[in-house]
Amino acid sequence: MQYLGVNYEMKHAPKLDPTFIPFGVWRVAYLKDAKQPIAIAVERDNGQISVHKTFIHGTPEMLDADYRYVERYVKFLLWSIGGFKVYICGCTELAQRLQAAYKLGGEREFDFTFVEQLYEKTLQIIDLPLEDCPASNEQAQPMGGHMDGCRIGFDAGGSDRKVSAVIDGECVYSEEVIWFPKLKEDPDYHYEHILEAFKTAASKMPRVDAIGVSSAGDYIDNEPRVASLFIKVPRDNWDKVKTIYTRAAAAIGDVPLVVANDGDVSALAGAMGLGKGKMMGLAMGTSEAVGYVDADKNVLGWINELAFAPVDLQPDAMQDEWSLDFGVGCKYFSQDAVIKLCPAAGIELDESLSLAEKLKAVQKLMEADDPRAQAIFETIGAYFGYTVVLYSQFYDLDYIMLMGRVMSGKGGDTILRVCNEVLEQEYPELAKKCLVTLPDEKMRRVGQAVAAASLPQLKK
Repeated sequence: MQYLGVNYEMKHAPKLDPTFIPFGVWRVAYLKDAKQPIAIAVERDNGQISVHKTFIHGTPEMLDADYRYVERYVKFLLWSIGGFKVYICGCTELAQRLQAAYKLGGEREFDFTFVEQLYEKTLQIIDLPLEDCPASNEQAQPMGGHMDGCRIGFDAGGSDRKVSAVIDGECVYSEEVIWFPKLKEDPDYHYEHILEAFKTAASKMPRVDAIGVSSAGDYIDNEPRVASLFIKVPRDNWDKVKTIYTRAAAAIGDVPLVVANDGDVSALAGAMGLGKGKMMGLAMGTSEAVGYVDADKNVLGWINELAFAPVDLQPDAMQDEWSLDFGVGCKYFSQDAVIKLCPAAGIELDESLSLAEKLKAVQKLMEADDPRAQAIFETIGAYFGYTVVLYSQFYDLDYIMLMGRVMSGKGGDTILRVCNEVLEQEYPELAKKCLVTLPDEKMRRVGQAVAAASLPQLKK
């Protein structure tokens, strides 16, 4: 197979999408003959800089391939690690093309505006000679896995909120309360619910030593910057949103607070249950939600928004209606992936159904062993097998724990089976190193709220 002059091999082409071009597989093939060194440095909060040294071809005939490679590479870094300054070191032409893309009115306008919301800084693409590339400055600020003391763990879900009181690692009280955060414009509604949960948990313990929060969205210094829980709150009222957790915690006492993305906390819960790190938790549901913990079972503070990171290089891949990009993860590892493949499988769905109902309709066919539904889940399994190759190039992985409603029932079993077939037959060394699995009882034994409680380190 060939794309932009690069020959790559894919023995398990997705059954219903044979033109799929896996970024990770293509990237390996692209680099075989790439000899011109460049570096990509991405700077994020607190002066942290991640440096990635790589190569391009640097020839006129490979110019389009070079740009495609570097542009997708930068995109992946911005949505995995995060950052607001991108240094392209060693190729002015590529830097200038990226500058034209990442601006208002440019091809990557969505990414440009997202970064501004997240970091409250304007995204910059900076052209530098290779020798002037900034030095790496990774300041790991690990969080998670602390079980000492009296802790509150809060899990802010979109339909219910869960809180736990945890004493020396043992949950002594837990409750779930229905709420409607995605429908409310007034942030005082969210604050009152959060504070009530904190106070309830506090009342079940002799004192409160720390508070940990698991919440969907992206957080900088415990401040929500982009979060679906507050989707109805006008941006001109976000001063209240940014301080919502710190204000609620202060009402409980002067104790350490850590707010983390719920995907990271899911991965942390799995790692704590298993007692091992280097774990990615990936939920296939409404979208693709991802979290990661390192070898020491620590959450690192990366944004891990892989729903908007590239996985497929097909020029005519399905477009994400929010980011307006093509070939990003949310259209391959979510209910949207199941639905988009129905026409190719020969399944007609009632258009009056909601997206969740359409997924259930396909899953019902799958439970009845309908071969059309089988082909859909086999296709997603192939997608994911090749995407594990990509993710392993950016994350140190020993485990990938697959969750979410798409992974339920026979469909999930089929996705897992085909994924592992791709890895075992084409990437046996990776298959030996990285176990792709469903959460077992060991992984499930630490709840989300309890894992959230473990996020802060106690004051010394």
